[in-house]
Amino acid sequence: MNKKIFISGCFDTLHAGHIAFIEEAAMYGEVHIGIGSDETIYQLKGRKTIYSQSERQYMLQALKLVSEVSINTGHGVLDFLPDLVTIKPDILFVNEDGHSPEKEELCTDLGIEYIVSKRIPVKGLPARSTTEIRQECRIPFRIDLAGGWLDQPYVSKHHPGPVITISIEPDHDFNDRSGMSSSTRKKAIDLWQTDIPVGDREKLAKILFCYENPPGSDYISGSQDSIGIVMPGINYLWYDPNQYWPSHILSKTNPELLHWLESYLFLLPISPREPDFDILAKTEIAPEKAQNLAKAADALWQAALSQDLKPFGKAMTESFEAQVSMFPGMSNPFIRELIDSQKHRAHGWKLSGAGGGGYLILVAEEEIPGSLKIRIRKN
Repeated sequence: MNKKIFISGCFDTLHAGHIAFIEEAAMYGEVHIGIGSDETIYQLKGRKTIYSQSERQYMLQALKLVSEVSINTGHGVLDFLPDLVTIKPDILFVNEDGHSPEKEELCTDLGIEYIVSKRIPVKGLPARSTTEIRQECRIPFRIDLAGGWLDQPYVSKHHPGPVITISIEPDHDFNDRSGMSSSTRKKAIDLWQTDIPVGDREKLAKILFCYENPPGSDYISGSQDSIGIVMPGINYLWYDPNQYWPSHILSKTNPELLHWLESYLFLLPISPREPDFDILAKTEIAPEKAQNLAKAADALWQAALSQDLKPFGKAMTESFEAQVSMFPGMSNPFIRELIDSQKHRAHGWKLSGAGGGGYLILVAEEEIPGSLKIRIRKN
């Protein structure tokens, strides 16, 4: 019991799941906790904490199983890195949602043992997680599977084409700034509080699009964001040149098709975009590149309808590469290294959304270690 165990997290709205997590960590040794600062959590989540960093530190320090609680001094997803070097723990202990290849690689470099929680339940008590507590809001997130950027006139003017989206149930506490339309979702929450109301889905998507982009907006958020959130299932959105709204929308909610998609899509967490990230820097948009993006999106749609996995994955990769050719900032050496490490498992890959960061989406026949599964909104 002389080993030093380090765990890091937000620990806002402290609940039984947190306590069970700490109890499990204490099975390995002396528990040291690093909590995210108020500033860091706001940058990552886009929301303020319920309790300040001082209150969270006080509550955790009061637990008899906890040896020490400090406020992480770094920034971003790995805000605990400077403290990890200072504290020199024997083990970094994380939960399933907090697991990432970056953290595992960091521990390998520093000679620290890396353990992912087994989520040992407390007998007689319901399992709790912050994600579950937040699920009273059922407004979905959105993933674009292919064609993202063709909903922007400065891209579609070079070549028309489709964007393929799926509406994702909020089963996980997905990070903000991760390319899953979290900013549009916040506008939807402002409008509708807890769920998409009953009514004509395309009209509701137009309402959300207009609400997010009032007259005088300097930047127009693409309409695939509002459509992808509001329209259930998998959606084919066709954009004519220079148009903000698609000329036609095809939606498929066939349970067999959606189950097929859910079975082979995996989200591997990576760092979300930094607050000052500028995806529009150094763009290289050209007709041939926009045409490649449109062709890849069409190919993915056809592969999805026929439930043909390898062409589906190939089209997703081609869509991603077409995006990167126009927006080089979407990729970097770390992302390429991560993709290379998964190529032996996956038929295809792309980043969530078109803004870079957040999650690497993989098409694979077997579950990807450390990845998240998704549920597609059915109706």
